Amino acid sequence: MSGYDDRDGQIWMDGKLINWRDANVHILSHAMHYASSVFEGERAYNGKIFKSREHSERLRRSASMVDFEIPYTVDEIEAAKVEVLAASGLTDAYVRAIAWRGAGEDMGVASERNPVSMAIAAWEWGAYYGDAKTKGAKLDISKWKRPSPETIPCHAKAAGLYMICTMSKHAAEAKGCSDAMMFDYRGYVAEATGANIFFVRDGEVHTPDPDCFLNGITRQTVLGMLKDRQIKVHERHIMPDELESFEQCWLTGTAAEVTPVGQIGDYNFEVGSLTQDIAAGYEKLVRI
Repeated sequence: MSGYDDRDGQIWMDGKLINWRDANVHILSHAMHYASSVFEGERAYNGKIFKSREHSERLRRSASMVDFEIPYTVDEIEAAKVEVLAASGLTDAYVRAIAWRGAGEDMGVASERNPVSMAIAAWEWGAYYGDAKTKGAKLDISKWKRPSPETIPCHAKAAGLYMICTMSKHAAEAKGCSDAMMFDYRGYVAEATGANIFFVRDGEVHTPDPDCFLNGITRQTVLGMLKDRQIKVHERHIMPDELESFEQCWLTGTAAEVTPVGQIGDYNFEVGSLTQDIAAGYEKLVRI
């Protein structure tokens, strides 16, 4: 398959559809140098983007958290996504919306005079973790920790916050793992590099309190599913030494969907009935 810069198709950029290969930015765009960029990852099923509006609203909130305003309303972003999906010819697709400070009069840390750009692309993207949905993903434990909310806008889906995620995932893949689990700055279990995490013990679910990382839309969806099933959920701080007491584990995210975890470091988990039920239920929910 060719690189993401060399494909047929169209990308919506700053208000209009353009040829895929022409969707370029200048090398002196502020986002390239200072990470002034926010994005969303979304999935379309049967021609409809799951929880599309929630993603568009979060995109605008993320931009506000990193101190810029997207020059498009939620309704305009929604319309653009529909246009992109139609142009792609895909019914099941991954949709990426991104906004950033572009090139302008400023080329230092400050960039108030630079225009904000936005783009939306869609492409085919299968299972994020390959065959892990049946076997369970194998996770490394990252040496990097999610930072304190006093140091970053931790609830923004901002490009710069993924730097340590990229390094963590590279290190994990070098060990034959699919991903890495990260602790937070206090030493509590936090999340994977691009997905939230859930554990099961004695029929009850435990998941980290998202007080210093992104409270994912898929995470919130799964919490609703668990509530509907009257399964007790504990949103709380989870210590590392608790990992050996959990029986099941899964990840949630737009790309990951609901993916079982079979191993984290030296700890093993079964792909149990609750994990399978939630994964199957999510698959059904997104296609309604």
